[in-house]
Amino acid sequence: MAENIVQRLRDEIENGIVTNQYSPGERLDEMQLARHFGVSRTPVREALMQLSAIGLIEIRARRGAVVIDPAPHRIYEMFEVMAELEAMAGSLAARRHTDTDRAELLAAHAKCERSANAEDSDTYYYDNETFHYAVYTASHSSFLIEQCAALHRRLRPYRRLQLRVRNRMKTSFSEHAAIVDAILSGEAESARSLLRQHIAVQGDRFSDLVATLARQR
Repeated sequence: MAENIVQRLRDEIENGIVTNQYSPGERLDEMQLARHFGVSRTPVREALMQLSAIGLIEIRARRGAVVIDPAPHRIYEMFEVMAELEAMAGSLAARRHTDTDRAELLAAHAKCERSANAEDSDTYYYDNETFHYAVYTASHSSFLIEQCAALHRRLRPYRRLQLRVRNRMKTSFSEHAAIVDAILSGEAESARSLLRQHIAVQGDRFSDLVATLARQR
């Protein structure tokens, strides 16, 4: 199956869940989804498996895929851990990045700039993902890369919602610029601190995220 079809389905269903088109406890029927999106059941099944892996749905015996609703404190805890993982990745990237890593990081940053200037939050969402993966890669710690990638996938829908908060996309890009400077200058502690602050959803940012979830639902 084409990977882009699965990605499109995953994004559509994911967006439907976080905007309450599909409610907590609702069963997602593969056949109905396949008819709705005009595809076979195979890519729908793969998309549902990916959503199960990030904790948005649960595959239950005799019921199939069911939408779940993580509590706000659970989301907060995941962002809290993600902030520490990314902080470590940034610190290691500052110490270990190669010329190839530098080029990849700058290219990812340039893509974020284009989508931020275009005020295209959906494109920025993917460009932002590429940027963070470039930081992980530059850490040259395979285990850390695996852990960052796994938790990044679980937080994907909430990162998307964050970018829809007023001015968050431009703020995010400005934070990226400082992170890039710190990493490429070899300032490990600065990179650590900047990435921790960039990811953490404390204070007003957490309130904004919770309010956005509540408004959508």
